[in-house]
Amino acid sequence: MKKTVFITGATSGIGEATARAFADEGCNVIITGRRYERLRELKKEIEAEYEVEVVPLGFDIRDKHQCEAAVESLPEAFRHIDILVNNAGLAAGLEHIDEGDTNDWEAMIDTNIKGLLYITRLVAERMVLQGSGHIINIGSIAGTQPYESGSVYCASKHAVHALSQAMRIDLLSYGIRVTEIRPGMVETEFSLVRFHGDQERADNVYKGVTPLTGDDIAEAILWAAGQPAHVNINEIVIMPTQQANAYYTCRKPTDMQKNEK
Repeated sequence: MKKTVFITGATSGIGEATARAFADEGCNVIITGRRYERLRELKKEIEAEYEVEVVPLGFDIRDKHQCEAAVESLPEAFRHIDILVNNAGLAAGLEHIDEGDTNDWEAMIDTNIKGLLYITRLVAERMVLQGSGHIINIGSIAGTQPYESGSVYCASKHAVHALSQAMRIDLLSYGIRVTEIRPGMVETEFSLVRFHGDQERADNVYKGVTPLTGDDIAEAILWAAGQPAHVNINEIVIMPTQQANAYYTCRKPTDMQKNEK
């Protein structure tokens, strides 16, 4: 029987790459996000390329009732979920705590923490009844390394780190695996969203660095999910070679970097 993988935040970046990676392995995928047109297009592309089925669910993960309705709407063949990838998340703003926009704070808390909890509650309940499953949470190095002007984002990813460890304990007796993946710098729409559409500012984040890609993280997710049933990968910290941690990055002149590619 093909495995079924539920992926949040699949409209771009890590989520989209993860959907394609699991489809390439022959898994059916449930892809979710707010931008339903993107999900529909991704469904067409995946089903045309791979012999799998795709269910797109367009909803706002910050809304508990929308989460409940979306999961309840799943076709019978997709109600047994083998793997949940909690990928949906965002950063909004980059200011000191005394200058932060409370709307940005609420968006991060509602998405990164509450949204993850809503979906996990709904899917984990099914996994417990099944007696199997694997939950993979996409955290961040910010979850253990707070940095200047990132207080609320870092706090939200600290919560993901703590929740991942607590889930592991809560679900231990049911044979459900839990993995947290904490990436460093990944070039997706992350910085564009953080800077509210300021493309130049977003591009500057990656200047002089060869960052990770969504495909790199998808490969790590696939590896963790592909381990034998008796093996649980508790956590993976994955970084670009030029980034040691949240504080130290070795940037090269961009012209030099172009010559190396």
